[in-house]
Amino acid sequence: MNRINWDAWGVATSLACAIHCAILPLLLTSLPVFGINIIENEPFEYFMIFLAFAIGSYSLWHGFKKHHHSLMPWALFAAGIILLIAKQVWHNYQFWILPFAVIFIIAAHLLNYRFCRVHNHAHADDCDHSTPV
Repeated sequence: MNRINWDAWGVATSLACAIHCAILPLLLTSLPVFGINIIENEPFEYFMIFLAFAIGSYSLWHGFKKHHHSLMPWALFAAGIILLIAKQVWHNYQFWILPFAVIFIIAAHLLNYRFCRVHNHAHADDCDHSTPV
């Protein structure tokens, strides 16, 4: 039986994180040299909102379906996503709208995590996978 060496995984992921943290700023700052502008780029912003929606929905679905069956995290998450879209529509007010969008989305995930942790059935160990950070 093969055992997983968690220390080796920890070292590998730490190394990958260090490389990511060193290269990502260089990559992002060199994008304009290649004619790619991600700042004030509407298609990129909408793509990121869609990506946040997809990942967040999967996370909340897992908690809802397997653990707590509460719609409250979904309601908070939906409010946050709607505010992210509103930030794009009313761009002049983005600095007023964005903090509330972020607060709602974070609150949804924290509530989902809390609801998963307090359930009483047998598969409590897999709740930690329901809220990616």
